[in-house]
Amino acid sequence: MRQGLTRAEARLWFGFLRDFEPRVRRQRPFGSYIVDFYCAKRKTVVEVDGESHFTDAGVAYDAERTVFLEALGLKMVRFTNAQVFENFEGVCEALRVVLG
Repeated sequence: MRQGLTRAEARLWFGFLRDFEPRVRRQRPFGSYIVDFYCAKRKTVVEVDGESHFTDAGVAYDAERTVFLEALGLKMVRFTNAQVFENFEGVCEALRVVLG
């Protein structure tokens, strides 16, 4: 597991998800993968994607990971770092709808 959060993950965690109900956990492992955030009650993974996710290797890795997680019955929700920083309220509202 990573020790710290990225800036975008920290913004989302401390600004919204930490106190959200139903409860959301950080850096939850599933098999060999670690997801950014996970809401067990909604069986939903929330990912915040930085630049490394937009390389050819990153896209391929994310696709493989998504197939694995969806096979477990999990729903994937993805946001970019830019969305978190430039449209924080919109990201929070989307999460209210998906997780609430």
